[in-house]
Amino acid sequence: MAGNIENKTSQLCWGVNTSSSATFRLDDMKSNLMFLLRRIKSFCHPELVSGSHGYIGKTLRFRNKFGMTSLKKAFAFTLAETLIVMGIIGVVAALTIPNLNSSTADKEKVAKVMKAYSNISDAIGRAEAVYGPINDWRQLASNDVDMFNRMGERITEFMKISKTCGMNKNKGCIGKNFYDKTGNNVLIFSQIAGDSADLGYKVILADGMSLAMSAVYGTGDYLFLFDIDGPNKGPSMLGKDIFSFTIVLNSSPTELRPDPKATSNSLSNCFQSGFCTEWIVNNGNMDYLKADTSGKCPNGKVLSETVTSCK
Repeated sequence: MAGNIENKTSQLCWGVNTSSSATFRLDDMKSNLMFLLRRIKSFCHPELVSGSHGYIGKTLRFRNKFGMTSLKKAFAFTLAETLIVMGIIGVVAALTIPNLNSSTADKEKVAKVMKAYSNISDAIGRAEAVYGPINDWRQLASNDVDMFNRMGERITEFMKISKTCGMNKNKGCIGKNFYDKTGNNVLIFSQIAGDSADLGYKVILADGMSLAMSAVYGTGDYLFLFDIDGPNKGPSMLGKDIFSFTIVLNSSPTELRPDPKATSNSLSNCFQSGFCTEWIVNNGNMDYLKADTSGKCPNGKVLSETVTSCK
């Protein structure tokens, strides 16, 4: 019986069917098949037993519903290989993740600035449709405080507001001081729009941004100062989280432009001080943050009206 099984096993190793003359009793089926499998293992695949061919892993036994045992090889990485792969992934992540995070943060800020521009433009248009041209509002005011309050109330009537501080100071609607790119206090903003001043109409918008409205001394133009991080958050720095828009008086129709009139259309004011709202509106990026005060990028490119990205 054993000799016949060995002969049949030899044929099975080469993919030949067993002879039809080989019969087994049903009661002995299980024991005979298991004996046959063991012989197949030893004759056809000695490496599963000896492990001398460099296979990594171990042989696992599985029992099916008929009680038959099958053999499978489990493969795995060695500890050294795993550590090498993890090291490579770590290096790649360290090189790419900071840049991805910075790029994502800049895109979010650009989106906020564009949203602020859209919201204030829409509110001004709707306010003028109800109350007439902004240039006429000044004539109805008895003093500067009354004028700023009237302007703030009428424009914010058409904006979504979560908190109104009005002309009151120290109410927490906006920060107290604002800084340029070099860290110097921007006095014109701190004096007329900061929360320690009583000359600006101040609110917190429903999206969390702070807005102060006042006038630019020397020009009479209306100033809209946005802190896209909200009150007492972020660096309060021009070009990073502080952005401004200006209504130029005596223009028809009413002209809303990025940055104060005196700094608009000047790249040097963006690179050196941070008056970069116009750059964002025109170019849709914050690559000026990567450049030095002359507009030179780390890769040697120099930002200009035609070169609008450091990439």
